[in-house]
Amino acid sequence: VQLQASGGGLVQAGGSLRLSCAASARTLSTYSMAWFRQAPGKERDFVAAVRWNAGITGYADSVKGRFTISRDNAKNTVYLQMNGLKPEDTGDYYCAATWAVGDSYIGRSKEEYFYWGQGTLVTVSS
Repeated sequence: VQLQASGGGLVQAGGSLRLSCAASARTLSTYSMAWFRQAPGKERDFVAAVRWNAGITGYADSVKGRFTISRDNAKNTVYLQMNGLKPEDTGDYYCAATWAVGDSYIGRSKEEYFYWGQGTLVTVSS
């Protein structure tokens, strides 16, 4: 699976951005897709994930109620709609994919994901 992320940019606090991640796979029905972010000098942290087939989602506590992950089956693309952005949301955002496990499990650690796209930089100014 090859992943291509896009949509990053500079936005003021309180603004919105939508990130996209296009996947080059025949089918994503057996995968989970996720977004992680990495601030300068910090670890890569989980942001959100979706099980492609069931549409089950999971979010980091820091983004719940502000970010929404979704997928478009026809386009093999996963999106991250980010509203109410804060300066602490600044960082490189990476999309990732892994094989779905169990019925509803959502992986939240980067070690569980085997396919990664390049980062797209999000900068939120105060």
